Amino acid sequence: MSDLLARLTEYRSEIITSIVETGYMIGNSLLAAILVGLPLGTLLYLARPGGPYERRWLHSVVNAYVNVVRSVPFLLFVVALIPFTRWLVGTSFGTTAASVPLAFVAAALYARFSEQTLLDVPEQTIELARSLGASPWQMVTRFVFSEARSGLVLSLTTVTISIVSYSTIMGVVGGGGVGDFAIRYGYQTYEYDLMYTTIALMIVAVMLIQGAGTLLARVLDKRVR
Repeated sequence: MSDLLARLTEYRSEIITSIVETGYMIGNSLLAAILVGLPLGTLLYLARPGGPYERRWLHSVVNAYVNVVRSVPFLLFVVALIPFTRWLVGTSFGTTAASVPLAFVAAALYARFSEQTLLDVPEQTIELARSLGASPWQMVTRFVFSEARSGLVLSLTTVTISIVSYSTIMGVVGGGGVGDFAIRYGYQTYEYDLMYTTIALMIVAVMLIQGAGTLLARVLDKRVR
C-alpha cells in the first residue's frame, strides 16, 4: 500500500492532467448530446410515421445518421473520421481532436435514447397541447419535454457513462485521458496496481454519475410523491 501511495504521489501531476483531459472530452460530448442529439431525437419523435408532425423523408435522413454512427465500431469510427477532424480543428492529435468523434457518438446515442423516451409520452398530452392551440415549439418545450424530463435525464446519464467508457479508447489516437494514463503508466510499465487503482477510480466515478442522474430524475419525476 505504501508503494502504491508513493507512486500515486509521484504521478500526481499526470493523474490530474489525465482527469482534466477526460473531463474536457466528456464535457464537449455532453454539450453535443444536448445541443444536437436532443433536437435530432425530437425530430425522430415528431417526424416518425404516425407522429405528431409526420415527415417521412426527414425521419429517414435523421434515422440513417443515427444508425450509421451507432453501428460502426468506435475505434474504426475514430480512424475514419480523422480527415474530417483534421479539417475541423486543424489536427487529428490531442484532446480537442479526440472530442470530435466522441461528440458525434454522443449526439447519435442521445438522439436514439431521447426518441425512445419521448415515445413513452401519453398521446393525451399531445391532444391536450393541440386543443389548447399550442404551436409545435410550445408543444415540445411545454408539454412533451415536461412530461418526459425524468426519462431524458436518465437517458443523458446513460450516454454520459458510455462516453466515459469511449473516452478511455482515445489514448490510442493521442487523445489522452484517464484510460491513456492507465495504459502508459500502468500496463506498459508493468505497474499493474497503478492500472487497477485507475480502473477502480473510474468505477467509482461511474457509480457517482449514475447515482446523481438517478437522484435528479427522481426529483423531476412528477409521478413520485
